[in-house]
Amino acid sequence: MKRFTRDEIASRVARDIPEGSYVNLGIGLPTLVANHLDPSREVFLHSENGILGMGPAPAKGQEDEDLINAGKQPVTLLTGGAYFHHADSFSMMRGGHLDICVLGAFQVSKQGDLANWHTGAPDAIPAVGGAMDLAIGAKRVFVMMEHQTKSGESKIVEHCTYPLTGMACVSRIYTDLAVIDITAAGLVVLEMAEGLTIPELEKITDVPLSAA
Repeated sequence: MKRFTRDEIASRVARDIPEGSYVNLGIGLPTLVANHLDPSREVFLHSENGILGMGPAPAKGQEDEDLINAGKQPVTLLTGGAYFHHADSFSMMRGGHLDICVLGAFQVSKQGDLANWHTGAPDAIPAVGGAMDLAIGAKRVFVMMEHQTKSGESKIVEHCTYPLTGMACVSRIYTDLAVIDITAAGLVVLEMAEGLTIPELEKITDVPLSAA
């Protein structure tokens, strides 16, 4: 079995973003998507700290310490991009003005429930940020994550055991093993890692799966 790399996952997400979309990229793994968007296709990247028209990461040595994304990573601004107040940024998120948001996750349930801000562990540091606003406000929610925890447990679960970010909000899951749609009929596998079969993936995931 050959797992997808982080960049391969990001590239796959980038291919699924339609031209003309307004998209928010969450912190962590989702930030890589910006580096894989086709420059010939116009996609408007939004950052909750007040940027619209965000570009890919700058070349080494070209970083601007005043131009960062919500995860405090240096970014670029495309021609026509804009800065605005944090409150206006959240108004865009809450007002349904984003077509897609791409978020990381600790768990996603088979119903599309999302848990990505707190593991519930006593020593964990809660970090909800704008995730709740994005999960409910965006028209579609894509999740990027590793398929399993470090201890080998599936992050795609029957029911989330961590505190929820949003209920029934996730549209599609991208992992190092598969691309999976969440539908009314259940979880549908669109693509799998090389050398993996549906029964094998289902055993790893421990949730019923079907082929597209």
